[in-house]
Amino acid sequence: MAAFSAAWAAGAAWVEADTQPTADGVPVVLHDDDLDRTTNGSGPVREATARAVAALDAGSSFAAEFAGERVPELGTLLDELSGGRALLLEIKGRHTDDQLAAVCDAVRGSRHDDRVFFESFETDELCRLAGLWTGRSFGLLVHQLDADPVAAARSVGAAAYNPEIGALLARPGVVSDLHAAGVAVMAWTSDDPVQWAVLTDLGVDAIITNTPGELLAWQHARGG
Repeated sequence: MAAFSAAWAAGAAWVEADTQPTADGVPVVLHDDDLDRTTNGSGPVREATARAVAALDAGSSFAAEFAGERVPELGTLLDELSGGRALLLEIKGRHTDDQLAAVCDAVRGSRHDDRVFFESFETDELCRLAGLWTGRSFGLLVHQLDADPVAAARSVGAAAYNPEIGALLARPGVVSDLHAAGVAVMAWTSDDPVQWAVLTDLGVDAIITNTPGELLAWQHARGG
């Protein structure tokens, strides 16, 4: 939560987070499949209960000043989406129907469901999400560009196509192709102003970065 708070303090409207289920089906906000790297726990998050995960220190591995920082449940993050804040939420990894429904229920119950945009690498999850929540917009994450990105987005009903930046910069023309088909482009992850300039000139709809304050300052200096 300290990272999200810092992004909001820097002026970012959107933050990005990953959600995964605990052993007892509670959606929590965690990037890695395992607890080892970012907490003082160990093993897959999906094999730990929500209570066990909540007791872990998720801050000391980053810096002493964050000691005691916890792994938040998804609902905790959703509760903070007020005053124009919004969330790009990755459904991380494979989910059962019940696990996917728990994510949807948390978002619906937050009173901020209009401020959440889903994304995932998992095409099956996106297809089932479309069935669970008719009319919901979401993005398709990709490491490598599909041969036909427009067809790939349409195959799962994605409103956005979200590629890794290196792959996108190798085929920049796909941005105009996707836009012509009414599909947004959210590129990840760049902390490099040189890339920001190229991506902005290409007309991408969002740049996902680890340094939102610097990106916002760069955009302001550039005039938009």
